[in-house]
Amino acid sequence: MTMEYRNLGNSDLKVSAVCLGTMTFGQQNTEDEAHAQLDYAFQHGINFIDTAEMYPVPPRAETVTRTESIVGNWLKHQPRDRVILATKVAGPRRHMAWIRGGPESLDRTNIRTALEGSLRRLQTDYVDLYQLHWPERNVPMFGQYQFDPEQEMENGQAKVWVPIREQLETLAELVKEGKIRYIGVSNEQPWGAMEFLRLAKEHGLPRIASIQNCYNLINRGFEFGMTEIAYRERLSLLAYSPLAFGHLSGKYQADASASGRVTQFKGFAQRYEKPNVQPAVREYSALAARHGMSPARLALSFVMHRWFVSSTIVGATSLAQLEENISAWETRLSPEILREIEALHLRYMNPAP
Repeated sequence: MTMEYRNLGNSDLKVSAVCLGTMTFGQQNTEDEAHAQLDYAFQHGINFIDTAEMYPVPPRAETVTRTESIVGNWLKHQPRDRVILATKVAGPRRHMAWIRGGPESLDRTNIRTALEGSLRRLQTDYVDLYQLHWPERNVPMFGQYQFDPEQEMENGQAKVWVPIREQLETLAELVKEGKIRYIGVSNEQPWGAMEFLRLAKEHGLPRIASIQNCYNLINRGFEFGMTEIAYRERLSLLAYSPLAFGHLSGKYQADASASGRVTQFKGFAQRYEKPNVQPAVREYSALAARHGMSPARLALSFVMHRWFVSSTIVGATSLAQLEENISAWETRLSPEILREIEALHLRYMNPAP
């Protein structure tokens, strides 16, 4: 298999078109299993690893930060300059009191403390890409799909968010210190992306290189507003959840009780519990069958070869799954299949926002 490497945004980082996600490490995968996945991915041309201080998922006090420690124990035996390592700082508003006491904000203390903890666990002096895991301000995310102005108020007073400029200024300090090479955002909206870009330009602060958002056959919300930004501003989409929490593998169509995140972590991924998710998944699975491929290969290939997707984050709980996920890169969907996908998209438009 020949892997393709692309610039991350307008940076000089060359990342593989497939990125290994790690949020199963330490929960669904043991350390030995995780290291086997990392070895396999590295041997097959993947140089891009994505993790987060919050992982594994679902987040729990008993396991928080375990994933980074597992990745760090692998990383210390690798040529550091050949691995593009990304991690994330958890934001507030998610009721995770076990992470830095909340955290209450993305202020200087929280960002700096989070990064220094990540560097210790990852056993490295720097990360190549440091991402804000989600915005501090009020935005719809993780299954919410409507902006709610009422969330701007608390006890009759306007809530105070750490301004984006202050977040960028803290990140600038860490870039200057050599602890971060490039920065990115995640679960971001069009206004936020443009504000990060505007403030960076106006104040000489680091420019975001990437946006890590959910993107798959049943959640194509990135195409509304964000693709033009990605194109005109040279930002990279790092697409997460290309299999929609496993739904687009088709396994839950065959057996609703099949082992996986959906059955193990009920209620965690609310965006996939909406009414048109299962009808849409059935149609995409049937489309894959008509063309002699697995539902997973159809779903992954679609995301991997979209013009605005710089790298697709794949995860697995077994080497067999990982092998199939990575090999999907070799599949190019025909114009006929792409037309059929668009027809289905018009019938079931973004059932899992």
